[in-house]
Amino acid sequence: MTTTRDPLGDRTPADAPRFGFGAGIGDPGPLGLAGFAGTTFFLSAVNTGLLPESVGGVVLGLAFFYGGLAQLLAGMWEFVKGNTFGATAFASFGAFWLSYYFLVFHVAGGLKAAPSDINHALAWYLLVWTIFTAYMTIASSRVSLAVLAVFAALTLTFLFLTLGKFASSGDSLTKIGGWLGFVTAVLAWYASMAAVTNATFKRIVFPVFPRV
Repeated sequence: MTTTRDPLGDRTPADAPRFGFGAGIGDPGPLGLAGFAGTTFFLSAVNTGLLPESVGGVVLGLAFFYGGLAQLLAGMWEFVKGNTFGATAFASFGAFWLSYYFLVFHVAGGLKAAPSDINHALAWYLLVWTIFTAYMTIASSRVSLAVLAVFAALTLTFLFLTLGKFASSGDSLTKIGGWLGFVTAVLAWYASMAAVTNATFKRIVFPVFPRV
């Protein structure tokens, strides 16, 4: 039987602990990747202009429960499994979506600042995530090609969204970031589909090209 590797980590079912801390816990990777993909996909529809900004608040439910809580839980389970990369990635991006929900729902409407100042503040917020994603991309190069593709596309997505907020008229840059977000979502969905399908079939059905 061919073993399948955790798509975001450094353990396989064969070398996971049989007893003790982390024993009997399934792979949280597909859940975390799917939560990230679904929320990114919807928000990218707004960033590209396929959906009007007036309905952008619809993403908040996804951001809180699926992109946020589901990923945060996946990150905690990755910690239990001993997967440092997966835990850091899922916990961080779960916190990203929760913070996005909080900013939009609780903060943005009450800010007494000029629109240009708000855009610059959001640009710095996005820059934080661009930097984080960039160095996680370096680490992902030792995980799998599928995960590396997700993080490389996400780095570019954050970069263009950041530049769009810094620019005085950055609609075109934001739209590019939105289209890159679609690419990121599709890549993350593929990695999620591959992980859950391979685990279910107990063989490689969809390759992720592991590097470790």
